[in-house]
Amino acid sequence: MSDADIEFFWDPICPFAWITSRWVTDVARQRDYAVDWRLICLSILNEDSDYEDFPEGYQELHYKGRRMLRVAQAVRDEHGPTAAGELYTAYGSTIWNPDGVVRSEMGEVASDGHLTAALERAGLPRGLSERAEDKSLDDALRESTLEALSRTGRDVGTPIITFHHNDGTTSFFGPVVSKVPASEDATRLWDAVVTLAEWPSFAELKRSKRDDLVFPSV
Repeated sequence: MSDADIEFFWDPICPFAWITSRWVTDVARQRDYAVDWRLICLSILNEDSDYEDFPEGYQELHYKGRRMLRVAQAVRDEHGPTAAGELYTAYGSTIWNPDGVVRSEMGEVASDGHLTAALERAGLPRGLSERAEDKSLDDALRESTLEALSRTGRDVGTPIITFHHNDGTTSFFGPVVSKVPASEDATRLWDAVVTLAEWPSFAELKRSKRDDLVFPSV
């Protein structure tokens, strides 16, 4: 179990996880919470799926996420969880611009060039990009993914958040938001989500109607 206040399980290919992560970053800053940026792999989570029910191209995107996560796992192993969080910020900053378009100057997402650029942005060794095809790292990714799912149930996606406070632990999927809340609203939303998640019999609150994604400027 992590000693951090918040465990945030992320896959870099998920735009919703990225937006939620920027909100959690603001909450952590305002509340002085420590965040452990942990890993969950959508490719592993959906490995038993034939992807027929997914939009076209999702299987390839999930594999790109696995390549990036292998590098992130190597970073966690060799440089610690804080460095893995810095790599996540570098990934997000190099994938999404305010229009949600891949930054053309970074090349193809999860390519060797993109991985190297993200590592450099995070202040990490360029050579770690070679770990993207290191399948031995998948065991650790699988363990982390299954640990996250054990806390929420399997019928979820990313992100998964665990919050340790008041001598208790609360875990939940999401929240899925289309825009990072204004800083003055960030903790209000956090308190509302945690209050619901702490209720023992509460399982789900959902609506499928969403606004267009609005990515934060980087």
